[in-house]
Amino acid sequence: MATGMITETERRKICKAHAGDGTLPKIAKIAWGDGGVDDDGQPKAVTGKEVGLYNELLKKDVESHYYPNEEETTCRYAGTIEIGELTGKNISEMGLFDEEGDLAAYKTFLPKGKDADVPMEFNMDEVF
Repeated sequence: MATGMITETERRKICKAHAGDGTLPKIAKIAWGDGGVDDDGQPKAVTGKEVGLYNELLKKDVESHYYPNEEETTCRYAGTIEIGELTGKNISEMGLFDEEGDLAAYKTFLPKGKDADVPMEFNMDEVF
């Protein structure tokens, strides 16, 4: 079962921004890694205390975002691992980073193998 959540760092920033004691930087980067599973190949539990991926392999600018529900309480961010990138790697974690470089949301999932000639498109939801 895939698990993910907004990090404590991000929740602190949201709290301070709501109180008027800070500003909230936008989500700017999406990253992928292969450290999201335990020794049995199962997704690691997410605690919210993560400050980075366990084993980051690639970080890119977010390609796009949109609001998939009418209430606009979820924002879906998209990124693509292109042809030739991370060939042979088993992707099992991803994260969203804000403009200040802080991990805002983190997710683990079962490993997905990356072929050389196939792009992989990923979406990650930030749910409020």
